[in-house]
Amino acid sequence: MESTESTAKNEIEIEPVTRLEGHGKVTIVLSKGKVKDVQFNVTAVRFFEKFLEGRRAEDAPIITPRICGICPQPHHLASIKAVEGAWGVTPPPAASKLRELMLLGKMIQSHTLHFYALAAPDFVVGPFADTSARNVVTIAKHLPDVVTKALELMRHGQELAGLVGGKPIHPVTAIPGGMSKPLIEKDRDDWLKKMERIMELAEFTASLGLKVVESYWDVITRIGVVETYYIGLASQGVHNFYEGTIRVMSPKGKIEADFSPKDYLDFVGEHAVPHCYVTHLYYKPAGYPDGIWRANTLARINVVDRMAMPRAQELLKDFRSKVGRPCHATFAYHWARLIELIESVERARQLLEDPQIVSQDIKVEDVQPRQGNGVGCVEAPRGTLIHNYWTDEKGIITKANLIVATNNNVGAIEKCLQHVAKQCIEEKAHEKVKFPTPMIKV
Repeated sequence: MESTESTAKNEIEIEPVTRLEGHGKVTIVLSKGKVKDVQFNVTAVRFFEKFLEGRRAEDAPIITPRICGICPQPHHLASIKAVEGAWGVTPPPAASKLRELMLLGKMIQSHTLHFYALAAPDFVVGPFADTSARNVVTIAKHLPDVVTKALELMRHGQELAGLVGGKPIHPVTAIPGGMSKPLIEKDRDDWLKKMERIMELAEFTASLGLKVVESYWDVITRIGVVETYYIGLASQGVHNFYEGTIRVMSPKGKIEADFSPKDYLDFVGEHAVPHCYVTHLYYKPAGYPDGIWRANTLARINVVDRMAMPRAQELLKDFRSKVGRPCHATFAYHWARLIELIESVERARQLLEDPQIVSQDIKVEDVQPRQGNGVGCVEAPRGTLIHNYWTDEKGIITKANLIVATNNNVGAIEKCLQHVAKQCIEEKAHEKVKFPTPMIKV
């Protein structure tokens, strides 16, 4: 990213903001050397809620994955759950397990991509290196074995999502009442043979990530530590990407709400700001801006009581022993992502070992469209995702409301940017913390 400073307006503009999905800009407004305001400007308008109006509800799970090329599986699944909620349909258990397996494949792929391509370059090359060097190409040049492992792990996740979803991008197999195709035993057996290698790659990634955490400990614990609310799915308090209740944790660590996704409008507030087309989401009972929350990996790690899988739980215990609960360190998102990566691989293996995963009983026959209101909710890699559809008696969508995963974080991103801008511009905090020697010298 590049920054430009206007002395006339006394503004610093950082545009484009890279390593995000879409286009953005950061505007820092100064007054006499002090930070007066910081804005996170997002100008994209997608109109997907309007695209869905007048369409058959069963088309929505095919349309909505186009919202995000990185995360089409979560949209596919949140959408189908919303349709089933509106029509009063419950899929067979085997179908739900297949859907979860598809989602886990996406989590493996996306968390690996995020760590190696979006986060690691700044840490491994060093945040003060030239911007042209802080990318995965530099890492590939100096650490080719690491990048080879990263690509292999990403490929496994993408292929698993594609196996269950019919396509690795924009899946098609989730249908009202279940799944359109089963997982055959041969494919299941082949994937079980791969799981040891996949776990080996995930453990390697976690080990590398923890070395980064240790090296940057002073930075992590002192820069960008911002108190907010947190939101995430949990199944009776246990970490879950696919189903459960939505938990909201206060900045002090209290679970303020634990509600069914269908009741989200009682708890989710949206605040429009003039400098951004994306609304700021917040915990409605707390009001705006006090109730601004964060979603994504750290938020999920904060709100759950424990992880579902044993190895991930070990990592969570180590995490909490060092940073407590809740953890407000923004850079700890990367650490939380590693815990979820291990959880995803463990849970995928558990599902593949479940005899029901190859069941032929994967859909309800004779699903009938009807008038209704349905809410579907899953966790996308970047946060809690909600689809809400209203349908008429013919099953046509008359209204749609989408709470997109990244949207949960926009208000908190701006709050964090304001905090860090003041730390670095006014307090020169970046000069007072200890930055390690870069792992790669360029």
